[in-house]
Amino acid sequence: MSLDMTTPTLQSRLSDYARLLRLDRPIGSLLLLWPTYWALWLAAGGLPSLANLIIFTLGVFLMRAAGCAINDFADRKVDGHVKRTKERPLASGRIKAVEAVALFLALVLVAFLMVVLFTNTLTLYLSFGGVLLAFIYPFMKRFTHLPQLFLGAAFSWAIPMAWAAEAGELTRLAWLLFTANLLWTVAYDTFYAMVDRDDDLKIGVKSTAILFGDSDRAIIAMLQALVVLMLVMVGIQAGLGALYYLGLAAMATLFVYQQLLTRDRDREQCFKAFLNNNWAGCAVFVGLALDLAF
Repeated sequence: MSLDMTTPTLQSRLSDYARLLRLDRPIGSLLLLWPTYWALWLAAGGLPSLANLIIFTLGVFLMRAAGCAINDFADRKVDGHVKRTKERPLASGRIKAVEAVALFLALVLVAFLMVVLFTNTLTLYLSFGGVLLAFIYPFMKRFTHLPQLFLGAAFSWAIPMAWAAEAGELTRLAWLLFTANLLWTVAYDTFYAMVDRDDDLKIGVKSTAILFGDSDRAIIAMLQALVVLMLVMVGIQAGLGALYYLGLAAMATLFVYQQLLTRDRDREQCFKAFLNNNWAGCAVFVGLALDLAF
């Protein structure tokens, strides 16, 4: 009996699941990881506990993967009409909608159990907000031109959680860091939305890239300036020194580079500007960690 070549193999199924969870594209996890590390290091005044470092590193990757699964579930009927996403496993029918939901629930459950078993009550309470934001964000692009704002809240929610786990309380400094990261997320995800703007206009999906129109780069620049200013305020309130501000200078320089990349609003250059934010977040973390160490 010959093998039916249309029957998916185990390897192809695992590959599809990996693509659904974006295991082949770690940029989202990294953009979520750096601010989480900012919070851990600041709350600890230096190196955080090993337990919290492991919990929140794993938590970042689990929740980002969960977010990708529920995002593709929400977009399963529109991704096929977008050039960048039409070959995603759910949009192309290689994975069923129920499988994506099951993966989302399983990943959230594992992350939630880590919080329950290894952190404190305040962090546990905050985790409910994180799950809610992760679930509702993908659906916001149908109701508002500000889905990037909801993504910013979702991507920033690890900051108060990490702070609470490390310090046992939340301070104004934690919320200042949260706000700075929220604005940064809106800025870089608008670059990301600029890649799909033409397709989104055709299918009726909303985004800040569409809302901002021809003022997109100017508004992103203002957001980036606010991010740097708020992180300067974080440095002042935390009593940080020259190495931290050197990291901020590197972030500001990369922001200028991103503006130059996107001057013609070319799709590929906008995506390149989005990816470049990984190095901006890394620069701040390296400066912060070195400053607290020395």
